Amino acid sequence: MRAKLVLSLLVASVVASARAAEPLRVGTFDVDASPPIGSPMAYNVTREVTTPLTCRGIVLIGKGKPIVLCAIDWIGVGNDGNKVFREELARAAKTTPDRVAVHALHQHDAPWCDLSVAALVDEVGIRETIFDSPFARDVMRRSAQGVAKAIQEAQPVTHLGVGQGVVEQVASSRRILGADGKVKHVRYTATADPAVRAYPEGVIDRNLKSISFWNADQKLVYATHPQSYYRTGQANPDFPGLARNQRQQATRVLHIHFNGAGGNIGAGKYNDGGHENRQVLADRVAAGMTRAWDDEKKLPISAEDVHWKSVAVALPVASHLDAAKLLEDVKNDQLPASRRIQLAGELVWLRRCLAGDTIDIGCLTLGTTRVLHMPGELFVEYQLLAQQLRPDLSVAMAAYGDYAPWYIGTRVAYQQGGYEPGPDASLVAPDVEGVLVKAIQILLEAENRDVEPLGVAAGKAEAAAAQ
Repeated sequence: MRAKLVLSLLVASVVASARAAEPLRVGTFDVDASPPIGSPMAYNVTREVTTPLTCRGIVLIGKGKPIVLCAIDWIGVGNDGNKVFREELARAAKTTPDRVAVHALHQHDAPWCDLSVAALVDEVGIRETIFDSPFARDVMRRSAQGVAKAIQEAQPVTHLGVGQGVVEQVASSRRILGADGKVKHVRYTATADPAVRAYPEGVIDRNLKSISFWNADQKLVYATHPQSYYRTGQANPDFPGLARNQRQQATRVLHIHFNGAGGNIGAGKYNDGGHENRQVLADRVAAGMTRAWDDEKKLPISAEDVHWKSVAVALPVASHLDAAKLLEDVKNDQLPASRRIQLAGELVWLRRCLAGDTIDIGCLTLGTTRVLHMPGELFVEYQLLAQQLRPDLSVAMAAYGDYAPWYIGTRVAYQQGGYEPGPDASLVAPDVEGVLVKAIQILLEAENRDVEPLGVAAGKAEAAAAQ
């Protein structure tokens, strides 16, 4: 019996010719990424691990150098954390770092990995930190070992399966606009106010798309903030991880989940913070995964049909960041440690931008399917645009790659206000829209297609609905 391996990302269909060709080979890895008791997570020290966190991935071996895709149950992996992680996996796969994508699933009762910020925090003598770099490096080391083993045990793939399923009553827009076009409410992931929950879902992407490799492995992706409640000290992968685990147990196939562009999307319409809602939301996501599984269509695939392309982009830095003031505040031991750590993150990013450092944006080709690999807490409009640019292709997006820039909004979002594009949440300038749209156009070979400003039409529709 052939083993079925599914890749779930936010993907759609793939066409590959049935000709005899060099086979594609696929290997997978799955290592424990749970923090030890007493180790810091993003908001609390780990008291217990209620459901293990994992670092999972897939290695694609075709005509060129291997391609490695990795998803980890952490809140974010940024700056040198992301760079070193990719370098470690690349070394193990005997490939180059630009052909490696490391994405977090952004759960909040989970670690934050940023070797650059951790180093600056140590440099200025902050004793209370939210980083455990030795633990993070150990996970990187064990994941690299998993990659090496995945290559040794890689299986030939003859067919690609692609499916799509709607996820009901999970995602909703976090940003509720008033009649003036400004943000009136931020509908956080847990929203107690029934009046705010009652607003329409807003602009979201309801489709969960899956890719399965026959004689290989499975992944799934849904674009939404993956928290139901948090700050418990109990490490867990929240409802997307629970859904992933449920489907893996039901199908006996490894599932690897990637989060889509969910920076302005959450479960707030359907979650008042009650602890029972975590399982409710998990069941709804699992139902969408089941629909995608049942909808799957199989098509031939070979090494000839698999390609990787990346572009290096310099994201415009937010104008409110001032290096001298940030350094002064980071060194100021009269400020709370948590505030100094946040400012250290801003300073590291600013220094990186001023030095001309870039972020790799990748695109995986599987026949007529494209999967874009993006940085930061990206707004869903980028995902919807990518799908609209190439309606002749099946286009998916995985976000939460390099976590360094934090939220990445649309140009209009920075005029609308609200939490996400504010100075404490986003480290990029409004011009980021133009940079990322151009990169998406290049990777999708859609440079000549007209693009309207992102979010403008959506903003008008939401403002009209609010009246």
